Amino acid sequence: MTAVHLDNVSKSFGGVQVIKGISLSIQKGEFVSLLGPSGCGKTTLLRMIAGLEEANGGSIHIGGKDSTRLPPERRDIAMVFQSYALLPHLNVLENVMFPLRMRRLGNRAEQRERAEAALKLVQLSHLAQRRPRQLSGGQQQRVAVARAVVSSPQVLLLDEPLSNLDAKLRETMQEELIQLHRQTGLTTVFVTHDQEEALSLSDRVILLNAGRIEQEGTPAELYAAPRTRFAASFMGSTNLLEVALEPTAGGTIARLPGGQSLRLDGAAGQGNATVMFRQEDARLTPAPTAEVAATVVTRVFLGSRTRYVLDFGGHMIRCLPPADQLFAVGERVALDIPPDRIRVLSE
Repeated sequence: MTAVHLDNVSKSFGGVQVIKGISLSIQKGEFVSLLGPSGCGKTTLLRMIAGLEEANGGSIHIGGKDSTRLPPERRDIAMVFQSYALLPHLNVLENVMFPLRMRRLGNRAEQRERAEAALKLVQLSHLAQRRPRQLSGGQQQRVAVARAVVSSPQVLLLDEPLSNLDAKLRETMQEELIQLHRQTGLTTVFVTHDQEEALSLSDRVILLNAGRIEQEGTPAELYAAPRTRFAASFMGSTNLLEVALEPTAGGTIARLPGGQSLRLDGAAGQGNATVMFRQEDARLTPAPTAEVAATVVTRVFLGSRTRYVLDFGGHMIRCLPPADQLFAVGERVALDIPPDRIRVLSE
């Protein structure tokens, strides 16, 4: 069952078109992330689903109902803002009860019972009587989530709710959002510019670029098989090389301007192209006379791994070999990239 359907939706501010004819269907119970850089249109698209921005063209259906011109309060959605937007004069329990009171859902006792259940869901029952100013950033974020889910909306909208948290707390909250989604089954649309966040949370990722959908698919599909240069560079740490493709009897060779070459998996066409491989796909071994070799330029210690910047035929590439492999700056190393891990990009 489709929970949200966008049909050729567009939006302009003045003379600038920020959403350019997007069509998208989100299934009931699905967790979908809208991912992209600043200015790509992801927050505008979320606000259009919420009814906070009006579409200039196309239609928006929520739960099978045309909601294009409906105000936010009639769309059966809930939204968690980046700033959390808690009411400072109400305590935690009253903040969570607030949407039930505004929509007159149940009597006072029923509203309290539902709010207490929502607080229990986010493990904040013990802070029910505190004011927002007495809470940490992570606690405020949980209250905002409890307030959003308390009315069991058809769609939960999350606008970069973790961006104000420190790295460790953000990781914890990602895990809690995964658990919350499993427990509630709410259709969730999550906006983020953090590709790791999108990959870890989502059933499906919609990658936006300049107001259009660049690519969509499962996290594994977008990470392993990006179709364009933009998708490859945005989804994870990647190496992009400009090469000349040469068909041979044993497959295709990607030749770099400096003369080095990489073997590709199967037929990949002919002529100039861009190929990509992930940092973790490269295998390095000490072999200064190898046919495919590179020179270590920089080492970056990352704790569990060490990243190496290599000069490969005049191209600077980055590699993440296994933790037990250590190389010195200036060392010449053999570079082995499995052919099936190298992809030719379409654009």
